[in-house]
Amino acid sequence: MKKILIKNARCILKGEISAPIRKPHPDRLESELNNVLISATGIEGVYSTAHPHPIDPMLEVVDAEGKVLMPSFVDCHTHSCWSGDRVDEWNCKLAGKSYLDILRSGGGIMSTVRAVRDSNQDTLTEDLLGRLESMLAFGTTTVEVKSGYGLRIDDELKMLRAIQEAGNLWCGRVVPTACIGHAIDPGENQESFVTRTIDEVLPAVSNEFPGIAIDAYCENGAWSLNECRRLTSAAIKLGHPIRIHADQFHSLGMTPYAIQQGFVSVDHLEATTEEDLSLLARSATFGVMLPICGLHVDMRFADGKSFLQHGGMLAIATNNNPGSAPCVSMQMAIALAVRFNHLSPAEALVASTINPSRLLGLNDTGNIFVGQRADLMLLKTKDERNLAYEIGGNLVDSVFVGGQKVI
Repeated sequence: MKKILIKNARCILKGEISAPIRKPHPDRLESELNNVLISATGIEGVYSTAHPHPIDPMLEVVDAEGKVLMPSFVDCHTHSCWSGDRVDEWNCKLAGKSYLDILRSGGGIMSTVRAVRDSNQDTLTEDLLGRLESMLAFGTTTVEVKSGYGLRIDDELKMLRAIQEAGNLWCGRVVPTACIGHAIDPGENQESFVTRTIDEVLPAVSNEFPGIAIDAYCENGAWSLNECRRLTSAAIKLGHPIRIHADQFHSLGMTPYAIQQGFVSVDHLEATTEEDLSLLARSATFGVMLPICGLHVDMRFADGKSFLQHGGMLAIATNNNPGSAPCVSMQMAIALAVRFNHLSPAEALVASTINPSRLLGLNDTGNIFVGQRADLMLLKTKDERNLAYEIGGNLVDSVFVGGQKVI
C-alpha cells in the first residue's frame, strides 16, 4: 500500500491533544497550511509547506489546494443495529401522540425489539453495515453502536455479535455498548424483568464481552432511577464502565448519581436542571448531547452553551435509531448543535472529534499528530465553519481510514 502525502492542507485540530477539550476556542480552529504524510501505520509527518516533505515517486500525492483537512468524525452514541422501521409510529407522532405515549402503548422501542427478535444475526449485520457505509460517506469513521433491542439473553447476545461482526467487516472502527437497560418488556412483570436482566442477561453479556460498557435508559416508562442503580451497581462489580441515558423528558435524579458513581457519560440532558448541568460540567463525566433527537421528537435541546461555560466535557452524536433520530450524518448533528444547543462551530467540531474519541477510550484518533491513526477527511471547503452553516448537504471530499483513501 502506497503512502499518501496530502499537501497544501489547512489542518485543524492539529497537535498533541491527550485530554478532552473543555473550553474550545469560540471562533475558528486556525492553522497554517501543512503537508501531511500518512500510511497504514498512522500519521508519519506533519510538515510546514515552507519546508515541504521531498516528493517521492512512490508516494500518492493529494493536493488539498488549501481546503480543510481534519480528523474524521467520531459518533459516540448510536443505536444503529436494528430491524424493521417505525414510519407508522411517526404518523402517530404527527397526529399528536407523544413519544412516551407510544412507548407505553407497546410501540416505540418495543416495536423495534419485536423486529430484532424476529431477525437473524446475519440480517442484523448486513443492515448495520449498510448504515455504517452511509455514515462513512458523511465523514464518520468511528461509531459506537448499542444493543438494547433484544432485552433477552439470546437476542442481546445476537445483537452484540452482529455489532462485532459488522465492525470486523467495515473499514472504520466500531465500539459496542450493551444497552441492556433500554426498555421494560411490557410482556413481563416489571420487577421480574428487571431482576432477570440483572441476574441473567448482565452475567451472560459480561461473560462473552468482558469490560464492555453497560448502558440504561432512566426515564418514566423505561427504567426507574432505583432500577438503574441496581443494574449499574451490579455491572460495576463485574468491571464494566457505565454510560446512561438520562434527563430526556424528566429529571429523575440520575445525573447526580452518575457523577457520584463515576459513570463515563450522561447522554441526552434535555431536561437536566441548571444545577445538575453545572455539577456534571465540573465532574469527570462526559455530557453527550443529541440534537437530531431534539429536532425529530419535541424540539427540546440540551443547554450546550451553559454546559461549556461551566467547563464541561461535551460530545455530540447522531443517536441514529429508527424512532427518535433517523439520521446518519454527524454534519447534521453539528449544524443543529450550533443552532439549538447554542455551540460555536469550533465547539461543535471539538465535540464531534477529539472529545467523543476520548469518551470511548480511544487516544489514537481525533487529532492530527504524528503517531495517531490516519483517520482523516478532506473537505470541499477552506472554512470548517461551513460544516455548521450548511444544512443537509455533504462537504466531504475524501475520507482516509488507516492511511488508505476510502472515499
